[in-house]
Amino acid sequence: MFHLFIFEKSTIPARMVSATVDSEADILSNLNINAGDWPSNLVKNLCLLSPDQIELGKMLVEMGQSHLFQQWTDAGVEDDKKKAFFDQVAKLNTRYPGGLASYIKNARELLADSKVGKSPYDGFTPSVPTGEVLSFGDDNFIKYEEAGVKEAQNAAFVLVAGGLGERLGYNGIKVALLAEATTGTCFLQVYIEAILALQEGSCRLTQGTFQKDIPFVIMTSDDTHTRTLEVLESNSYFGMKPTQVKLLKQEKVACLDDNDARLALDPHNKYQIQTKPHGHGDVHSLLYSSGLLKVWLDAGLRWVLFFQDTNGLLFKAIPASLGVSATKQYQVNSLAVQRKAKEAMGGITRLTHSDGRSMVINVEYNQLDPLLRAAGHPDGDADCETGYSPFPGNINHLILELGPYIEELTKTGGAIKEFVNPKYKDASKTSFKSSTRLECMMQDYPKTLPPTARVGFTVMDKWLAYAPVKNNPEDASKVPKGNPYHSATSGEMAIYRANSLILVKAGVQVEGPVQQVFNGQEVEVWPRITWKPKWGLTFSEIKSKVRQSCSVSQRSTMVLKGRNIFLEDLSLDGALIINSIDGAEVKVEGSIQNKGWLLERIHYKDSSSPEELRIRGFKINKLEHLEQTYSETGKFILKPQC
Repeated sequence: MFHLFIFEKSTIPARMVSATVDSEADILSNLNINAGDWPSNLVKNLCLLSPDQIELGKMLVEMGQSHLFQQWTDAGVEDDKKKAFFDQVAKLNTRYPGGLASYIKNARELLADSKVGKSPYDGFTPSVPTGEVLSFGDDNFIKYEEAGVKEAQNAAFVLVAGGLGERLGYNGIKVALLAEATTGTCFLQVYIEAILALQEGSCRLTQGTFQKDIPFVIMTSDDTHTRTLEVLESNSYFGMKPTQVKLLKQEKVACLDDNDARLALDPHNKYQIQTKPHGHGDVHSLLYSSGLLKVWLDAGLRWVLFFQDTNGLLFKAIPASLGVSATKQYQVNSLAVQRKAKEAMGGITRLTHSDGRSMVINVEYNQLDPLLRAAGHPDGDADCETGYSPFPGNINHLILELGPYIEELTKTGGAIKEFVNPKYKDASKTSFKSSTRLECMMQDYPKTLPPTARVGFTVMDKWLAYAPVKNNPEDASKVPKGNPYHSATSGEMAIYRANSLILVKAGVQVEGPVQQVFNGQEVEVWPRITWKPKWGLTFSEIKSKVRQSCSVSQRSTMVLKGRNIFLEDLSLDGALIINSIDGAEVKVEGSIQNKGWLLERIHYKDSSSPEELRIRGFKINKLEHLEQTYSETGKFILKPQC
């Protein structure tokens, strides 16, 4: 029998230090451990540890991590830090499917493959998968949009939002960045208002007796969690019930120092393991462990839609893509866009292995071309007769059928196939420039699915569905001409372009764009047209609200904030803002002309302007506008008198 001494304070009384020697020997004996197999510095501190912590120490030693204790002091010195070390190890152990031992084992296998240059696609042959290619505004598109809105009440939405805006030249969280400056609406508000519009529209189309609340989950990180909550609370959740919103915080994983997967210590703290983000694939394990998926299934939900944080166009494509999932009964549906061959975005690809396995997944563009060449396609990733690659461009938006999703995560414990990307010091690949870690991606979920799984894609026009904000002004200005900037500037202009083209398709005469340069980026500047999602959730809805002959000049700004606003024989040359409650029906007619709002250039280094404007390269000079607000129910006509 042995006695385990545990002290709450950071030091052990000197008179007791000698007594711990016998205790340490007894502890090791009872655990069938040879003292010579354990690092002496850990053995000297066994008296500080609980039985669970000793088991963790045993696991670390068995997994070749003795170096972690190399600089430990004797018991009685820095004891609180040693206990904190094991608290961290316990967290790392419980957060990873299979525990820290599985993480180290997986890391060794992946690092060994990386060192010899083994491709994860060895043995696989690529081919074009089956999917649905949609053309905006035609009968097929309208059919899928209606089906998707009906199905929306049976869906939950998941936003992957763990990143800061530093890469964009913005110090806030990315979801708080303005999607467009005309109304000052941030990305998070765009998303919530779109979900609420789907919620209301789904109830109307299905003639429901009551409106179902669509669940909305946001995956955050240590960097974004508190600030995301602050944005929500300070804006009353942008009209959504707080009970609809759940924040799930992503944790980090241990860093790796070498090809043997030795865990890296923090350079500034010898009692702390260095950690880094694991990747947005963690969203699957977080949902699984949270219990939310089962709650949703019990509530009758059928779909889970995943999307990322700075694409202001996405919800224009969601109704139709959800309609495709429901109609085609896809268990996995990847929203994609037309992609030019060798364009720097992943391609949705069917991979068939020589052993019979097959899967439909995203293959990164720099891997797709050599994969095709190796499979006997001499031109590699080449455009087909449509002028685009037959492998559509992945935009990291997934629609998963909930039942099969739960079944798959139950098998895998929420784990997603990982990869490692070490930066080697030289061609020998024996040491790293800096520590690395295992990573996983949200879109790699299908990798573990059986060949019988119904996996497809939905291709949308790029102008309608994809305009991410990824780059800061300086980096964007260096992008080769003809390639997308993916900046705050281009992202905002893409919103105006999409809205203009939608109205053109609905019969409005919208004057074409002019070319302007902001922060070194030449962009098309269309009329600054924006509307709340509840005004125009689908194309058929927008078309029903535009009547007779309407026209909008290029220099115009039009903001529609209300469900029942109808444009009838409107000629706009200036700025117009309409605000209305749901019970107000407003008909806008006649000719409206004023000085309007002008875009004035500012430089991204001009500290006299707010950061969120500097990164887009312009501010709005509101010279003159017509604004009308309708806060009472009834029918109204806005027809300015000449």
